[in-house]
Amino acid sequence: MAKPRKKLPEKTVDIFCSKCRTQLLKYHKGGKGALVKCFKERISQDFTLHEGICPQCGSEFARSTLIRGTPALKIAGGKVMIK
Repeated sequence: MAKPRKKLPEKTVDIFCSKCRTQLLKYHKGGKGALVKCFKERISQDFTLHEGICPQCGSEFARSTLIRGTPALKIAGGKVMIK
């Protein structure tokens, strides 16, 4: 399987916790689809203390995994919202 492109997309999105509305990440997202995974190399700013856990309410919004051989965060459905 192919790895993600090295050149980052220009579009950045802000990712918020859907429970407490705290900003979690700033991410270079490509495409128009739903946010299912975040490749770690595309995260421009990380506002969390522990990976995949909201610093405000403590809910787990993602888990660390390998996707196509690249480290990524697999987002749990309904736990985050993007703007």
